[in-house]
Amino acid sequence: MAKRSDLVESMAIAAAAACLAHCVALPVLVAALPALASVIPIPTSFHIAALIFAVPTTLFALWIGYRHHRRALPLLAGLAGLALLVIAVVVYERTPGEAPVTIAGSLLIVAAHLSNWRLRKQPA
Repeated sequence: MAKRSDLVESMAIAAAAACLAHCVALPVLVAALPALASVIPIPTSFHIAALIFAVPTTLFALWIGYRHHRRALPLLAGLAGLALLVIAVVVYERTPGEAPVTIAGSLLIVAAHLSNWRLRKQPA
C-alpha cells in the first residue's frame, strides 16, 4: 500500500507543481510577448481537465496519509487549495483574479502534499 500511495502522492504533487508552473510561466510569457495572448488562448476545458485530474488524486493521496498519521492539517490545507482552484475556474475564469487565486491554491496543495509525505514517512 505504501508504494501505491507514494505513486499517487507523487502524481498529485506533480499535478500541483505543473499547475503552479503554468500559472506563473504563462503570465510572464504573455507579459513578455503580448502577441501570444491572442495566438495561444488557454481554453476553459484545459482548466476543467486539470481539475478532473487534481481533485481525485489529491483527495486520495491526502486521505491515505490522514489514515496513516491522523493529522488533519495536510488534508485541510489540500481541501482549501482545491477549493481555491475550483473558485478560480468557476468565479475568476478569464479575469485578472484567476492567476493569483490559482497560484494560492496550487501552493496550498503542494504544501499539503509535502507535509503529508513527511508525516507518512515518520514511524506510526
